Amino acid sequence: PPTHCAETEIDNYQEIAFLDSMKILHTSDWHLGHTLYNYDRTEEQMAMLLQMVKIVKEQKPDVFLLCGDVYHTPQPSAAVQTMFTNALVEIHDACPDMAIVITAGNHDSGSKHDIFRTPWRALKVYTVGNIDTSQKEDMIIEVPGKGYVIAVPYVNERNMPKGLFQELIDIALLKNADNLPIVMMAHTTVSGCDFAGHENASEYAVGGIDSYDTDEMGTGYDYLALGHIHHGQFIHTGHHNVRYSGSPIPVSFDENYRHTVSIVEIAGHGEKPAVSEIEINPHRPLVTLPTSGVATWEVAKELLEKYPADIEAYIRLNVEVDDFLPAEANAEALLICEDKRCRFCVINSRRLKRSQREAKVMSVQEFKTEEPIEIAERYAEDLGINFDSDMKELFSEALAALKEEERM
Repeated sequence: PPTHCAETEIDNYQEIAFLDSMKILHTSDWHLGHTLYNYDRTEEQMAMLLQMVKIVKEQKPDVFLLCGDVYHTPQPSAAVQTMFTNALVEIHDACPDMAIVITAGNHDSGSKHDIFRTPWRALKVYTVGNIDTSQKEDMIIEVPGKGYVIAVPYVNERNMPKGLFQELIDIALLKNADNLPIVMMAHTTVSGCDFAGHENASEYAVGGIDSYDTDEMGTGYDYLALGHIHHGQFIHTGHHNVRYSGSPIPVSFDENYRHTVSIVEIAGHGEKPAVSEIEINPHRPLVTLPTSGVATWEVAKELLEKYPADIEAYIRLNVEVDDFLPAEANAEALLICEDKRCRFCVINSRRLKRSQREAKVMSVQEFKTEEPIEIAERYAEDLGINFDSDMKELFSEALAALKEEERM
């Protein structure tokens, strides 16, 4: 039969894929509705969605996978929901034969995804917001003549039915009489991932989601399409088939890496996927000055003044201070950007490390009498981080939520 080549940019190898192979566009973590330091980001989110439509039109995939965190909050505004639904219609129109499968992430409301499940089917859009163990087959989408998609939405680890991943794979294997590719999608943290750019992350948990080992997610799939981690990457299991697509646009300044979608081709069940990346061009990039390390406040101001006036960007300044920044620092930075197209966001101040710093040694009893916020402030000070009013408010909200959870 006729063939075409799919060359991966990741491993620099070529594989031949038959025309009846399964071609997938894998993306996740759109975070529509996200604002950056009170700046509305609708313009660049719309630009990203238009690029997504263009990629679909050019690539003509069989399946479009959106692996969670469609929205940034569980209660997105009507305008944000309209932006998403309009984009979905345009993505469908770009390739009407393509199936679109969407799962809820930890930032989403699963119920919102499930409400319009039935009418969306008319456009070959399959949404899975919640897990219903009495309707497991609803989580397995057949793409006629191409393969099967096992769609697992985010669920808190404590509520995840034991052995569910393998049960779903086994059901798909029984259906798969023609030896077609089996793809599973999930929104979670997987052990061994590179979580660069995520705040308060560790090898055990990222973004409040505890990590799974890949062997807990079953065997028998040909490709595991993951969402949640914003850095596109393979998870090294020896099979080259477990991957995060990453987010198409950054949501923080520390996500200073390429943002892409993944194009995946699988010739048949048991075959190794061929994967390539397509970069999403940032409409308004997130820029840190200086580009590495820190600068004094005076040098940082000079760098901001020299930043080209005609370039769209969000700007963060990394500043090293001996004690505290001048009270007028933010106002000065905003004034410098007044006639520029860039948007000043924040001064990330780092205190000079003191060569002779006395550590406070506390007994367990003394530690217990300290207020949590006082301990957090001391920890931030040791790291050289300015524990400002916004951080205090976020910490207090998190502490209140934790106390409420303990009461349940």
